[in-house]
Parts: sequence; C-alpha cells; structure tokens
Amino acid sequence: MPRTSVAPLRIGDLVIDPPILQAPMAGFTNAAFRQIVRDFGGAGLLATEMVNARGFVWMDENEAEHPDRLWGVADEPRPLAVQIWDNDPETMAKVGRRLVEEYQVSVVDINFGCPVRQVTEKAHSGSYLLREPNRMHAIISRLVEACSPTPVTAKIRLGCHPSNINCNEIAKVVEEAGAAALTVHGRTAADMFRGNADWERISEIKSHLKNIPLIGNGDLDSAEKVVAAFERYNVDAVMIARACLGRPWLFAQAAAALRGDPIPPEPTLEQQRDVMMHHYQLVVDRFGEEKGTVLMRKYACCYAQGKHGARYFRTHVAKVSTADEFYSVVEEYFPIADPKTECPPPSNLQSS
Repeated sequence: MPRTSVAPLRIGDLVIDPPILQAPMAGFTNAAFRQIVRDFGGAGLLATEMVNARGFVWMDENEAEHPDRLWGVADEPRPLAVQIWDNDPETMAKVGRRLVEEYQVSVVDINFGCPVRQVTEKAHSGSYLLREPNRMHAIISRLVEACSPTPVTAKIRLGCHPSNINCNEIAKVVEEAGAAALTVHGRTAADMFRGNADWERISEIKSHLKNIPLIGNGDLDSAEKVVAAFERYNVDAVMIARACLGRPWLFAQAAAALRGDPIPPEPTLEQQRDVMMHHYQLVVDRFGEEKGTVLMRKYACCYAQGKHGARYFRTHVAKVSTADEFYSVVEEYFPIADPKTECPPPSNLQSS
C-alpha cells in the first residue's frame, strides 16, 4: 500500500500521532479495554466512556467513590481524553476543572452526539442540544475557561434528524466558543447507527472551520477505509468506534497502513481468544469474579463477531456468571472458523 501523507493531529498544544482516535463508547471503553488497545498500539488518542457530569457532582458532594467510568484514568498513560455530558454550563465546568486538576487528563471532550433517549429526551443532553446552539456555546465557552490550558473538544452528529441537518452552523458555534477540535459522526441522531455514515457531509464541514481540526467518525472498520478517509475527504483525523470492540488490533493495522507499511494480519483465532481471556482477567481484577464475569459477556460477544459459530457462543456466554462457567463456554463454543457474520454488532452503545 502506498504511503499516505498524513500530518499529526494538533489539539491545542497536544500532538496526536498517528491521527487515529478511539471513540468513547458507554459501557465498553473502560480501562480494561483501553489497556488492550494500548497493548496493540496504533491509537493516537484513547478516550473513556462518557461520564455523566451531574452524577459525578452528586458522588463528589456525597463523598461516594467516583464513577466506574473514571476507573484507571488517574494512573494510565497519556494522552487520554475524558468525555462528559450534561446541559448545564456550570455543572460541566465544575467537573471539567476537577478532571484537569485531580486527574490531569489530556483532553476534556463534550458529548453533543449521543442519540440515546435517556440522554436526549429525558436529560435534554447529548444530541438534543444540537437544536440549541446558544446553550452549546455557553457550555463550551464555560468549559474552555474552567479547563484552561487543557484543550476542550466537542463531538456532534450531522443534526437531530435528516430533515434538520445543521452541522455547518454548529461547527461555527463550536469553534467560536473556543473548542480546540471538532469530531463529527456522519449520521443524524434519528439515524442512530442505521444506514451509512455520510462522509461527504463530514468533509463539507471543513470549509466552515477557520483554525480547528476536523475529526471524522463513522463506519471505519478496516485499515483500508481509514486510508481512504484521509485520501478522499477533507479531515484532519479519524475516530474508530464500534469496529474496534472485537478487534482492538484495528488501530495498529490502520496506523501501519498510514505509514505505508504492510498491514499486520488478523491475529489467529487462538491469539484472539488469548486476547479475550486477558481482557477478562483485567475486568475481573477490577470488579471481582461475579460482576466482572457478567460485564464480560458483551465484550466476549464482540470478540466472536463475524466468526462461524458466533451465534452459539453468544447464546451460551450470555448466561455465564462465574469464572468456571466462562472458561467452559469459551473452551467449548468460542468460534474456530471464519465464514460469514453470525453475531450482529452491539446495538446498545451510548455513543455519539
């Protein structure tokens, strides 16, 4: 594959090289997953799950343990982004400042893209705020002030609905409010994860930005697609989301392709199983056997995705609650061949 000339991404004073980012995904991108991604390499910037700012404040005021979604953040390598959400500028500023001072995060990212009902309609946050540019401006500008000099970024969708695509207007608001970068998922909130991401729309946004970088997100499930995104569209970086959940080595493959190096082959099924078992151990070490085993069910299904027999593995792994049961199911049912996809991608992601 020919070498693609791609410059490092600059978010404020932070240099991200390679310009390939791991998307924040609620329920999935915790410290264990980030460690697996980091072991393979290739991701220029990793991110936590999205953190409910209001919930964080409540825990802080009641001297409760900080959210599990911040597990590992204080101690793991940098750079690292933490994504937060809410609709109140002061609440967001308070949490942003704590993340900068106490956790010393590299980037504070604002979620303006989550389409899940409990975030949008119930909490009037996430992608709901795309219909309120003035409030978005207030949230961003207040966070920028509170977090300085740590950069603040924003992640959006194309709009709330295909009939109301306002990403160009929103991009201007994001930059004018002081954000250091903008990430755009190429679907509207109403689309959820249906259909194809519209990279032409993403690319058009670049002409509406004066100085901050544009990061494209949506449907990047191979190294070849990552290279094509840089070649065909006017973006400064890309963000990989759902495709990496069962293939954390995808970042390393994409980074190699961008360098013009041979793309590392997919790990063997035995190697993939070993990665999954290591992932399981990291989760159990943090949450204990019972909670860790239950939490690992969804990850295990991701590792099996696209493999022959995945449906049977998923059926059995969804019932495990002990380490012995997990090991037994993996031994007996983890896929051993790779014809057609039998396990659909996760549908419960709270991601923008």
